[in-house]
Amino acid sequence: MNLDRIGKEIEAELDEKDSVREIAIKSSREIIRMASRIITGLHKRKDVKEELRRMKEEVWHLKSLLLKEYPDLFYAGFVQNALQEYVEAMLFYMIISEKDIPSHKELYVNPGAYLLGAGDLVGELRREVLEYLRKGDFHKAEEYLELMESLYEMLLRFNYPSGLVPIKQKQDLARALVEKTRGEITIATMNKMLQDKIESFEKKM
Repeated sequence: MNLDRIGKEIEAELDEKDSVREIAIKSSREIIRMASRIITGLHKRKDVKEELRRMKEEVWHLKSLLLKEYPDLFYAGFVQNALQEYVEAMLFYMIISEKDIPSHKELYVNPGAYLLGAGDLVGELRREVLEYLRKGDFHKAEEYLELMESLYEMLLRFNYPSGLVPIKQKQDLARALVEKTRGEITIATMNKMLQDKIESFEKKM
C-alpha cells in the first residue's frame, strides 16, 4: 500500500502552503500599516510618494506569491482586508492630488476589495470636510461633500448577497456620514451668514 507515500506528499504540500500563508499574513499586515500611514500623512499634506511606492511593491509581491499557486489564499479574508486598505489609500491619494480616480482594473484588484475600500474612503473625505469647515473654506468643504455623495451613489448600485460582496454595512455607514456631513455644512453656512450680518450691522452703527 502506498498510503504512507501519499500522506508524506500531502504533508509536504500543506507544509509549503502553510509557509506561504504565514508570509502572506505578514505581507498583508504590512500593507495595512503602510496604508494607514499614507492616509494619515495625506491628511497632514505630507509627501507620501515613497510610502506609496513601497506599498505598491508589497501588493505586487503578495499577488505574485499567491495568485499562481494558491489563489484560494489570495481570496482569504486577511488578504482582501489588506487590498481594501490599499484601495482606500490609493483613491484618497488620487483625490488629494486632484487626479482621476482609478478603477479596480487599473489598481489590479477584484471588485469586492475595490468597493469596500471605496466605502471606507467616505469617512476620510468627511475628515477633510470638517477640516475645511474649521478653516472657513466652505467651497472646498462642499467639493468634498460632493465626492462623498458620488461614492455613496456608486455604492448603492450594488445589491448582492453578502457572500459575494459584504457591502450593506458600508452603504449604511456611507449614508449616515453623508447625511451628518451635509447637516454640519448647512449649520456652518447658516452660522457664517448670521455672523456676517451681525458684523455688517455693527459697522453701520
